[in-house]
Amino acid sequence: MLRCVASSDALQVRFWGTRGSTCASGPEFVEFGSHTPCVEVRCGERLFILDAGTGLSALGAELAQNAPDKIDILLSHLHLDHISGLPFFKPALLAKERVIRTYCGHLDGESAMEPLGRLFAPPLFPVRLGQLPARFEHHGFRAGEPITFDDGTRIETHPLNHPGGATGFRLSHRGRSICYISDVEHSDPWPDPDLAAFVRDTDLMIFDGMFFDAEYSYCRGWGHSTWQKGVELAQQSGVKALAIFHLYPGHNDATLKAAEAEMQRIMPTAFMARERQFLSFAPADETVADRAQAAKVPAV
Repeated sequence: MLRCVASSDALQVRFWGTRGSTCASGPEFVEFGSHTPCVEVRCGERLFILDAGTGLSALGAELAQNAPDKIDILLSHLHLDHISGLPFFKPALLAKERVIRTYCGHLDGESAMEPLGRLFAPPLFPVRLGQLPARFEHHGFRAGEPITFDDGTRIETHPLNHPGGATGFRLSHRGRSICYISDVEHSDPWPDPDLAAFVRDTDLMIFDGMFFDAEYSYCRGWGHSTWQKGVELAQQSGVKALAIFHLYPGHNDATLKAAEAEMQRIMPTAFMARERQFLSFAPADETVADRAQAAKVPAV
């Protein structure tokens, strides 16, 4: 794994769940992982969590008692594979004073409180989120509007083409940035100019490449894209590194490694995201050598 600079003020990313729709399981699904979407992002010491799929349980076990008192979870949308980890998030069970805040942008300004309340309740689930020791707060916004937090941190957002809607996020810190573009179906023509402007020159784009071009005709309209379209978007937008994400649960390690090799012949700084994979981007005012190292593809 790539660990660029041991800096407490770096922009850091760790993948805790990389699969889409449902988990993958079996000895042929080890290298890329099994959990559904969850990505930890640290802007210096500031923690953000992107999506709350089953990978959230593994992140919660890692954080445990060391979790901050306020935790912000940015939800791309509310499909089950992106929220099913919420009641299994260990920090929610360990401290009554902890506040867990969700942010949802595809419900015309409404928060996720009502739909999450319907899901995590009998007879579908035995425990309501409100019964957990930590306090949940739910915030709504409209995708395309920035989110400004109480400490002044600002995150840019963008609406995505997905059934029911979804939200992309751009997080920036000390001159570095990452874009999270999960659950998007590419348009025709492509790249979409507004999305291209949103991701332009980012250090890392995390992109929904659930299918391959050869499969896509059977899955048109499902709200997902391909690694080939991710590469097109990245190359035309000056994206420095590309992580293909929301991996199809039927694609095993051998299939994904072969696709990754093909992809890297076109874009050497592109890769298939792996669970527990860690990337760190030094502040832009670090040395040129540090910045060059940050652009390398993580070792596998």
